[in-house]
Amino acid sequence: MNTSLPTVRLTPKANARALRRGFPWVYSNELVLDRRTKGLAPGTVALLEDAERTPLGLVGVTPGSKIAGRMLDRNTEAVIDRAWLTAKLQKALSLRARLYDAPFYRLVHAEADGLPGVIIDRFGDVAVVQPNAAWSELLLNDLVAALAEVSGVTTILKNAGSRGRQLEGLDDVNAVLLGDAPDAPLPVEMNGATYLADLTGGQKTGLFFDQRANQAFAASLAQGQTVLDVFSHVGGFALAALANGATHALAVDGSAPALALASEGAARMGATDRFETRQGDAFDALAALNEENARFGLVVCDPPAFAPAKPALEAGLRAYERVAKLAAPLVEEDGYLVLCSCSHAADLSSFTGACLRGIGRAGRHAQLLHTGFAGPDHPLMPQLAESGYLKALVFRL
Repeated sequence: MNTSLPTVRLTPKANARALRRGFPWVYSNELVLDRRTKGLAPGTVALLEDAERTPLGLVGVTPGSKIAGRMLDRNTEAVIDRAWLTAKLQKALSLRARLYDAPFYRLVHAEADGLPGVIIDRFGDVAVVQPNAAWSELLLNDLVAALAEVSGVTTILKNAGSRGRQLEGLDDVNAVLLGDAPDAPLPVEMNGATYLADLTGGQKTGLFFDQRANQAFAASLAQGQTVLDVFSHVGGFALAALANGATHALAVDGSAPALALASEGAARMGATDRFETRQGDAFDALAALNEENARFGLVVCDPPAFAPAKPALEAGLRAYERVAKLAAPLVEEDGYLVLCSCSHAADLSSFTGACLRGIGRAGRHAQLLHTGFAGPDHPLMPQLAESGYLKALVFRL
């Protein structure tokens, strides 16, 4: 056993069975937080034992966080170092290389890829890393070296803007970890469309790969349709629809820089004459379009997480219901409505219920055609419901 590591122990009331079956987190109320454990530096790798002192595995410990321990390896002999990181990254890359013919994807999806709290999105020769757990911040130099070796990327950027880093007590300072930051947004081809990803100034890592399959399904309904894409960011659904035969698309977003990137993407596709944008609050824009009696063959609403955590669930579900109620009247008879949620706390059935209440309150009848989730480069960890955050419902009204 790895006797050189500090030891942390579960309380007698902790759910050791769940951890044995693969649950990856130890909550602070499940850990004996004595003075020694509280004194461990955030991110320290420690040996986890149950209340009877039976070893369970190696964890990254953040004593001050609600998630006080993250399971790194169930093999207590493992050494958490650059070679260990290299092996994890090779496993992650082998899956993506099989799934995609171009190197644009989520390369590491945190717990599901065995690297708790770590997100890595790949844009060709550039990778954007979110080290959202303290253990990964401590090992960041090794992670960068392993990532460059395994993937061959020549530029690695650190994005430190996530809420998770705040909860772990980490800074919010972005950095260039390898190579030179791109001096312009990078073009990314998906579903026949061209997107521009701002890797240094944009949201999250610059582009949302998770909606790729849902955008493809929605685009398959777009031939000959007018399209409304609300909360559009850099034109995710709108540009895919234009690439697949939509006659016109209107993108609505609160961010002027995001809409400028969407417009540039449309221009690169030769679709400027079929594309327009409207900047402002999405709810205000939906209300205004209703006042204008606007109608579209395909309407998509892909809002930010209205229910990022349990306390926000009720208010979040009301917000999703309101989106559906405002969006449904804008859909032509026999047209299509796509409603999305990236809220961890709202499960599929409660999100579906909120959408159907909103559609019903708008006086419309719905057929549910398709239920979509994040693409396979965002694998699910079955023991961790939170890893299945994205839901997309496609209705015919």
